[in-house]
Amino acid sequence: MKIVICAGGPYIVTGNVPLYSKTIVQENGLSRLKYLGAIPAGEEYHLCRCGSSGNKPFCNGSHIEKKFTGTETADRTPYAERATLQHGQEVDLLDDDRCAFARFCHRPHGSVWELVDYSADPQLRREAIEGASECPTGRLTALSDGEPIEADLAPSISIVQDPQRRVSAAIYVTGGVPVFGADGTPYEVRNRMALCRCGYSHNKPFCDAVHVTARFRDGHENEK
Repeated sequence: MKIVICAGGPYIVTGNVPLYSKTIVQENGLSRLKYLGAIPAGEEYHLCRCGSSGNKPFCNGSHIEKKFTGTETADRTPYAERATLQHGQEVDLLDDDRCAFARFCHRPHGSVWELVDYSADPQLRREAIEGASECPTGRLTALSDGEPIEADLAPSISIVQDPQRRVSAAIYVTGGVPVFGADGTPYEVRNRMALCRCGYSHNKPFCDAVHVTARFRDGHENEK
């Protein structure tokens, strides 16, 4: 399983990586990810990266007419070196500031950053860990005694909608699927990451939430 970035073109996915449709929903004031169904894809498929395909989420060659460059600009410094460390009472937090605006970090009793500060309380500690672990970009990682707390996520790719904002969100990748740049250089393997599919991110190939201000829509953004 791997994802290879085509220069000026799509994400080339090989190895039968499962492809799903999901949406962000609000329940009792809390954001969560809802499964909508599997998307037939096959052993190899090409996902649109420029945001212009007429066959989203798949590439249809529109990047050529658009003259999309898609130059990769993301910092390749390892996450542990790039992230800042916030010390809490019982749980610490790593934060590398990569945000896809999923809002899973906001829990019933506060944001993950606030909850870490009061993590001696068992309920607040649980909420802090849940909020950090559900961050789709991998921006947030809860630490216990210096060790990362990570869910055991299966390899998958999800095409995500955000009907609350009336936009289509990023491509969520889980389970350590390797990503290779257009020059063949691998990115750090992560359990969670979010890839840009609107074409406007300033941190390609990763999502930086600009799909919200760009009002990116793939035609399925109202799915619930």
